[in-house]
Amino acid sequence: MDEHEPGDVAAGDVATAEAVRTALRSVLDPELGDDIVDLGMVRSVTCSGGDVEVEVALTSAACPLRRELRGSVEGAVAALPGVRHVEVTTGLMDPGERARLMDRARRAAQRPIPTDIPERARVLAVGSGKGGVGKSSIAVNLAAALAAGGCTVGLLDADIWGFSVPRMLGLDAPLEARQGRIVPLELRAGKGLLRVVSMGFLSSEDEAIMWRGLMLNRALQHFLEDVTWGELDYLVVDLPPGTGDVSMGLARMLPRAELLVVTTPALAAQKVAGRAADMARRSHLRVVGVIESMSGFFCEHGIRHDLFGSGGGERLAAEIGAPLLAAVPLHPDIAAAGDAGHPVALEPSGPLAKVFADLAARVVALPPPPPAVHGCGARLVAMLEASLAAPAPAPGRAVGV
Repeated sequence: MDEHEPGDVAAGDVATAEAVRTALRSVLDPELGDDIVDLGMVRSVTCSGGDVEVEVALTSAACPLRRELRGSVEGAVAALPGVRHVEVTTGLMDPGERARLMDRARRAAQRPIPTDIPERARVLAVGSGKGGVGKSSIAVNLAAALAAGGCTVGLLDADIWGFSVPRMLGLDAPLEARQGRIVPLELRAGKGLLRVVSMGFLSSEDEAIMWRGLMLNRALQHFLEDVTWGELDYLVVDLPPGTGDVSMGLARMLPRAELLVVTTPALAAQKVAGRAADMARRSHLRVVGVIESMSGFFCEHGIRHDLFGSGGGERLAAEIGAPLLAAVPLHPDIAAAGDAGHPVALEPSGPLAKVFADLAARVVALPPPPPAVHGCGARLVAMLEASLAAPAPAPGRAVGV
């Protein structure tokens, strides 16, 4: 028997490899919900006269769907005109094939939900590998600095369990609903406006929220699709620490989001933060920058003390191929201002306000995200692959004091 690549036709063949592969697009993997051709499971097709042999690669030698898939493949090919006999053989995927299949399956699982977030608004998720690195302070002050520059900025506190945004902004009014939709609280910030949504507006600050993954994702979905965000230039999302349900849910529900990774200078924190970047890229979110928090402490004599080590931001930026956007110093005023509900980014002057103003300027200057695409199937995957194949920006120097 002669084996043909898709589209080749041998003399005397009735069925072609191309026709067989087209027919096999009707066969779906029941678990992954995608066709076996796009998933890379059809390893080879051989046609000779009316005889067709198909080799299907499975993810596991003990695949419980082996018989079901074999029957579906036989039925799809046997229905082609001129096919007399179908033989289906199965093999085991190698690690590379299995990785490509899971990558394709994750892409197919991304289903953007309808939201009121304008298409032109840039969505910036602020994440970290672990808690206690100043992630929420960075998110709040970045949002405030963007607004102070004249932008309308949405701030979504997606840290459902550990919300802290309301206190940091001095907001404590309950959220209201109009015509069945949540209305964000608004706060004037310099020349611009902040629109804020947080679980803290629905729950007491002292009350523990004891929810598991499904409830956490449902809360995030409500905050995305049931909020009247209005006109926005940016939506800043304060993610919970780690690589759990909410972060994965955001990637699925709002795949246009881009990640800013926060780390401290310590090597241990840098390595944990790297996992957040890895999660984002595995979920096909763009990682657009690194922010080093607690970068160094300046005493009253102007001497810098690296209390938490040094170089974590630069190392992480080089490791993941994203620019280092800022090095935010360790300063008691950041925590004190957050506790008082007056972000340092909104101070009229001072070194800390300048750090966040410079950070906002670098965020505004980031290369634009790829155009939004809609739909599913091979065409969408090809477009996504093309955008993800673009080279990452080279690591840059930090902006700091």
